[in-house]
Amino acid sequence: QAGERGTIKPKENFDAKEDAVALRKAIEGLGTKEKTVIDILTHRSSAQRQLICGAYQEATGRTLLDDVKGDTHGKFEDFLVALITPPAAYDCHEVMRAMKGAGTKDSVLVEIFASRSNDQIAALNDVYLQETQKKLVFDLSKEVSGDFAKALLLLAEAKRDQSSAVDGEKAKEDAKALYNAGEKKWGTDESKFIDILCLRSVAQLRQTLVEYKNISGKTLPSIHDMHALKAVQLGN
Repeated sequence: QAGERGTIKPKENFDAKEDAVALRKAIEGLGTKEKTVIDILTHRSSAQRQLICGAYQEATGRTLLDDVKGDTHGKFEDFLVALITPPAAYDCHEVMRAMKGAGTKDSVLVEIFASRSNDQIAALNDVYLQETQKKLVFDLSKEVSGDFAKALLLLAEAKRDQSSAVDGEKAKEDAKALYNAGEKKWGTDESKFIDILCLRSVAQLRQTLVEYKNISGKTLPSIHDMHALKAVQLGN
């Protein structure tokens, strides 16, 4: 499900209104009761936290996000904001920050676009369009260049195969193509790396890495320190 990620499981016997009341009391009291806030927000799934936000606004007329920002500071505030913000919006804002100012934070862009599902990237793109009235891939294309741009934009277009099935013969073909494009060749054919690493499913890539080691005797990450390769490592 888009937006539902991470290792926190939904709480059983969940009551959003009850949690909202507890949070209101913790925040409105004399000094924020950090333990109550942490206990609630870190033991609810992402979807449950969004229901709590809705119940909180209905009960108080204020957003939980605004109240958290007004009553906490520093790293603790950043932590709570990250928990409360819908995943797609959080990813979108991280991408915005990575593109803002002098120099683009490539590592942030790689981590997000290489590790999210197609649905999650599509949701990120939707938020970006809503907030900026511009397409993310268009703005990204102005911030990055070269082979890194080709790989990143392909990932940002959410075209990776999402199947869990593995085609063993295809993995062997791709492994041989990567070997021929990389180690066996004088120089490297980055386009072949980009096409395979950014479009194949994670399950398929894992098998391709196994087949590559069978062919070359080496693990693929040791061959070529290119951004597209880093993206696959993060995506795994």
